[in-house]
Amino acid sequence: MNDHNKSAHPIIRDSDLTRESWKVFQIMAEFVEGFEKLASIRPSVSMFGSARFKPDHHCYGLGESIARLLSDAGFSVLSGGGPGLMEAFNKGAHAGRSLSVGVNIQLPHEQVANDYQDISLYFRHFFSRKVMFVKYASAYVVLPGGFGTLDELAEILTLTQTGKSRRIPIILVGSDFWGGLIEWFEKKLVAEGTINPEDLDLLQVVDEPQQVVDAIFEYYKDRTIEMTAEERHRQLEL
Repeated sequence: MNDHNKSAHPIIRDSDLTRESWKVFQIMAEFVEGFEKLASIRPSVSMFGSARFKPDHHCYGLGESIARLLSDAGFSVLSGGGPGLMEAFNKGAHAGRSLSVGVNIQLPHEQVANDYQDISLYFRHFFSRKVMFVKYASAYVVLPGGFGTLDELAEILTLTQTGKSRRIPIILVGSDFWGGLIEWFEKKLVAEGTINPEDLDLLQVVDEPQQVVDAIFEYYKDRTIEMTAEERHRQLEL
């Protein structure tokens, strides 16, 4: 038995420790700025989709139309602030009567912020940025996308399923794109017992822009769109 391996510990330099400690203040600053800028824009809808789709992709026009309808219906729209569908969301919202918000992320290969943001925030850390999408949202609208889009979808599903966040409409747009995933949820996750059958009720799938708006208003028909005192307390502990 090679016990000498157990005594080998990495050397932590004081400079590294200091840098890590100061990082906490940078993270705090991101949260404070986000809370200050976003707390007053409610009601709002967080929208997600691929950064890779160009303006000639059919989802670009679809996302722009949905965002415009939401904006005209009184919802501020939050996107990731970058290109592709994020640009489409901000563009549609910017053309409407409510605010267009970009929650931008600084990446090694610099993400270029789109030109359709009334309010722009910039984050170095994905986790603090993700809180901003959830904390004040009255609905989640998710168009086709890649790993980042799936990450955001899994985040809100987990927070809602576990009761860490209030329940809000989670709307997937595009039955052709999302149908296989929903079927897999049913045949694998439910069948294996990793989720409950009723967990699928957290999601709904639509195809048309007006269906998105209608689904949100239908959800809030018999409940207030403003958070209750209990929900506000829950959101504080995200």
